[in-house]
Amino acid sequence: MSRVRIEAVDIYHPRNAVDNAFYFDHFDRRDNDIRRFMEHMGRKSRYVIDSDEENGLTMGIEAAKKVLNKAGLQGSDIDMVVFSTQIPETTFPVNALYVHAAIGAKSDAMVLDSNANCAGMVVAVDHASRYMLSSPRIRRALIVGSDYNTLVSDPESAVTYANYGDAAAAVILERTEEDGGFIDSVYHTDPVNRDFIRYPAEGLAKTVKHGSDAKGILWLPFEAHAAMPPTFAMFEELLERHGLKPQDVNSYCLSQFSLENVLKIQRQFGLNDEQMVYVGDRFGYTGTSSPFIALHEAVESGRVNRGDYVLFWSIGSGFQLVAMLFKY
Repeated sequence: MSRVRIEAVDIYHPRNAVDNAFYFDHFDRRDNDIRRFMEHMGRKSRYVIDSDEENGLTMGIEAAKKVLNKAGLQGSDIDMVVFSTQIPETTFPVNALYVHAAIGAKSDAMVLDSNANCAGMVVAVDHASRYMLSSPRIRRALIVGSDYNTLVSDPESAVTYANYGDAAAAVILERTEEDGGFIDSVYHTDPVNRDFIRYPAEGLAKTVKHGSDAKGILWLPFEAHAAMPPTFAMFEELLERHGLKPQDVNSYCLSQFSLENVLKIQRQFGLNDEQMVYVGDRFGYTGTSSPFIALHEAVESGRVNRGDYVLFWSIGSGFQLVAMLFKY
């Protein structure tokens, strides 16, 4: 029986690290003390692009090259390239085409871009895994997640400007006959907040036709806690389907948007600290790549080994929730 496993994972981030002191000063000058907010979100530092030579696409290409090198593979070994981003450097051609060129992939490799906002890379790995299971020709897939978040952050908004960081992650999925790999996924979609987080803020048509003074992400207040009850139900459903308990999962690689969300999940299921992977204090919130930056940390630190269960979870604006179960 064919399965799809994560062969390798790697990441890339800019060299420029910015700590909280810069953002405290920035918002203090606006009479806005964000110290408690930063503590709630779990931020200490983040990597921020400060060069005209870098963008979301270049970060993704670097992550792709690193993961290929780690796996001992060439671009010609890849049958499918998926680029997950909510801030594409180009809408056409697709960003995945540039990755294809940069790694020297073969001509019969399929390429596509994928956008499910911050849930994007989890969704992309889910969809690619299912496609590989139904298409024998696809032996290896390269999934890249990269968001240049600070490009569209609003300097007047702490939730974007002080919260976000820039980084990319890449994984290689490989067909195998060995035990393990992709197991299952579950979704929950509720479009109640579809107009609360928007970019372009006034929509593409109006922005292109008439111009807009809104250069950053529109982020209006909403009830963020509403995502937690369905998240708990999703985890229970996903694990029960496969005869598992929350304690059977070695590592939870979750959205790094908020430390408080990670802690709520930990408390709900009585999980220990070793099961929870949090890197948002060092990376900020990196959007689509954040659960896989957490996976990279777990693998590199030895917290995840072959045969371990890993549960991924993320949330896309609007909102859409996705949870995915792997046996690494």
